[in-house]
Amino acid sequence: MSLLRKIKIPVGTLAVTLAATLARAAIASDSVTHWAPPGIASPLFESHAAFDPLTGDLLFVRSSKDFTGWRILTSHCGPHGWTEPQPQPFAAPGLEADPFFTPDGRWLYFISTRATGSSSAHDLDIWRIQRNNAHQWGKPERLPEPVNSPGAEWFPRPAADGWLYFGSDRPGGQGKTDIWRARMDSQSHWQVENLGPSINGPGSEYEALPSPDGKRLLIEADDGYFESNLNGSTWSPRHRLGPEINVNGSEIGAVFSPTGRSLLFARDLQGNDSGEFFLWQPNGPEDWPPSCPRRHVRGATP
Repeated sequence: MSLLRKIKIPVGTLAVTLAATLARAAIASDSVTHWAPPGIASPLFESHAAFDPLTGDLLFVRSSKDFTGWRILTSHCGPHGWTEPQPQPFAAPGLEADPFFTPDGRWLYFISTRATGSSSAHDLDIWRIQRNNAHQWGKPERLPEPVNSPGAEWFPRPAADGWLYFGSDRPGGQGKTDIWRARMDSQSHWQVENLGPSINGPGSEYEALPSPDGKRLLIEADDGYFESNLNGSTWSPRHRLGPEINVNGSEIGAVFSPTGRSLLFARDLQGNDSGEFFLWQPNGPEDWPPSCPRRHVRGATP
């Protein structure tokens, strides 16, 4: 099963045998661990984690085993672990996915077909919602054109440099789908640009994840995860990440820890199991994702 079904891109059968998959998984096991806490992991597909900076809640996407019918759910860390996931109060009919918080927790970006209630991927647009000082959400707003287009948009990811990175199948790109970015000018008009041939190729690129410090860009393409580094004001030509990440081509929905040292992403286990979360900590362990129930640290303020 290819996750590119999400964006309606036809792909050939993955030429990966079971033996090769197991061999690569063994290579990756030293640095990538399975993150499947009770209450979050299920027989369905979990992906696109987003930890609320203000409440500590976990937002994520749950879908069918074939990665269709996506909905954003929320779980709270209670005294006995993660609570039963529930829809957000602002949920609407249709598809909703790809949640992402700004570092201050005041804005949540996501994609939705809520304007039509459709299950068609081509109706997916970028939306955002703001939270007030009392932690109450306002009314979701659809970002205007040219951010949204007659095509589909995915994975809205605001970066430290003020740009909003996202994927789209709109015309004018380098290939089938591309990475784009947008930001407001001094007159509060949205400006959109393609990231160009260093990031985009003739195939499909559809997810861009800026690191918290803005110096790295993780790119998901139809042949795996890649990374680019910021050189001045431009992104370097992308390079492919290793087998600890790119195991079977199903990896999707990555998020960095606040320090940028850890990466949480989803992978299809391609058997009787569903898609689950995996944690990559190449620079050594850190207490992220946050433990639940919370660990009591001696001497800490309750």
